[in-house]
Amino acid sequence: MAKAKDQITGESLDVNDEYKDRLFKFVFGNPEHKDWTLSLYNAVNGTSHTDISTLDYTTVEDVVYMNMKNDVSFLIDFAMNLYEQQSTYNPNMPIRFLIYAGLIYSKYAQTQGRFHIYGTKRQDLPTPKCVCFYNGEKDATDKTILKLSDSFLPGVKYDIEVTVTMININAGHNAELLEKCRPLNDYSEFVALVRKYVKEMKNLEKAIERAINDLPEDSVLKPFLLANKAEVKLMCITEYDEERTLRLTFEEGKEEGREEGREEGIEIGEDRGELKTLIGLVRDGLISLSAAAKRRNMTEAEFAALPGMQKA
Repeated sequence: MAKAKDQITGESLDVNDEYKDRLFKFVFGNPEHKDWTLSLYNAVNGTSHTDISTLDYTTVEDVVYMNMKNDVSFLIDFAMNLYEQQSTYNPNMPIRFLIYAGLIYSKYAQTQGRFHIYGTKRQDLPTPKCVCFYNGEKDATDKTILKLSDSFLPGVKYDIEVTVTMININAGHNAELLEKCRPLNDYSEFVALVRKYVKEMKNLEKAIERAINDLPEDSVLKPFLLANKAEVKLMCITEYDEERTLRLTFEEGKEEGREEGREEGIEIGEDRGELKTLIGLVRDGLISLSAAAKRRNMTEAEFAALPGMQKA
């Protein structure tokens, strides 16, 4: 068990080390809730499967490449479904899916009894379906097709293509899809509430707490989020840190760090700028000490002892 501090009550919380994933994966890649994954698949594809035993997860665990992690992938109807969630608009998703697909198909080939990639007989492969669920603040259409070829030099013939369907799951978009998949609707609503409340309250942990409590009583996800509140908080804090707050403030922090270095006659690089940014975020109450320490691979005590923190 890892420890995290609940900034609302001040008490130490036990956090299961098993749950270090993103919230989307925690919800839709959870073996205990295959029915939610199946519901999502049915909503996206217009199917009506009810037998959860036909769904097999193929997510490659602990895949880290350039700070990327695979969210959810699963096999059903001989289709390899790769699902990712993004809270920031990212036109490079096809590149990420290409990397994920290579790893997933490699694992698939290794687990098949008679699968010979060097043989003379063509091997049948499940059809890949790449979907990105977008709930960021930048405006986007209901559906956007992102292509790997858009990253290639124009006019040059290419031999590899990857297409990703980006589906906007923010309020006001794809209402029929959200209506068909209640877990996805509740997930989208929860994320929107956290985003709204953190702007009002200036405290992420309190915003998460309030968002969980304010979900409708008939919410499919509410009991699950309440039962796993500590893990949910840690995941949301980490995601907010990595995907929003740091994205918006890193450049400023890096430049401030470099400016200090110039004034002191020394060169300060990106690492110092990131550290300065994290210290500022903790001092302003925008992220927790535990999240910042985790980002720097430090203990909470080590991070709290940093010079900038001692001024708080």
